[in-house]
Amino acid sequence: MTNAPILSVEDIHVIYDKVILGARGVSLVVPAGGVVALLGANGAGKTTTLKAISGLIGAERGEVVGGRIDFAGHDVLRSVPEALVEGGLVQVLEGRHCFPHLDVEENLRVGAFAHAPSRADLQEGIERIYRYFPRLRERRRSQAGYLSGGEQQMVAIGRALIGRPRLVLLDEPSMGLAPQIVTEIFEIVRRLNREEGVSFLLAEQNAAIALRYSDHAYVMESGRVVSDGPSADLAARDDIRSFYLGMNTEGRRSFREAKHYHSRRARE
Repeated sequence: MTNAPILSVEDIHVIYDKVILGARGVSLVVPAGGVVALLGANGAGKTTTLKAISGLIGAERGEVVGGRIDFAGHDVLRSVPEALVEGGLVQVLEGRHCFPHLDVEENLRVGAFAHAPSRADLQEGIERIYRYFPRLRERRRSQAGYLSGGEQQMVAIGRALIGRPRLVLLDEPSMGLAPQIVTEIFEIVRRLNREEGVSFLLAEQNAAIALRYSDHAYVMESGRVVSDGPSADLAARDDIRSFYLGMNTEGRRSFREAKHYHSRRARE
């Protein structure tokens, strides 16, 4: 992670409805051309963090009340979401949001509206998405509402990619999908990163797949970052393995407890 950051989040605090604290002093960095994972259970603060970065937190009566977010030299907290999209930052929301009554290709075209490409550029962009997602070419005239969950996730990601973003925020891309489809989607993320230099920030509960495909990861719990490091190092750590990779045999209720337990055992 030696590249200059495309995204820098410094000590942000997020509240909802003026009283509910959703993120507490979160700091993280995404290098240009990097893939970074945000790990944590449901409710850990991952989605809140992504929406603070994309500027969508206000749509849920939330606000960033402290800290700083810098995207490619621009102050996110002083920018409107559409300006961030035009600058190359897009978010794929949790839940595979598609326009169900539009077909696949119409959904992809929607993603290009903010950039107003020429007809030729738009068609080239659609063909580019089909090269990465050949399933979508086969289903290009099918209504999105009738696609499988995996195909809908591909549409949502493809729609975000049509404008050639510099940074993509992916919120729970594996949720509810079969393991084979999850692997297929993460392989496409890897190709986009390696072939086109697209940076990714992935919020994931599936730590095993996230650590396999990311360079660096941050662990969140109760709105805070409680640990971070190179993904390969985190995957090898006993506390991560016991709490997030399905080997939590000691009955720990939180990652902090598991981390403290393994640190104490190592000292003994």
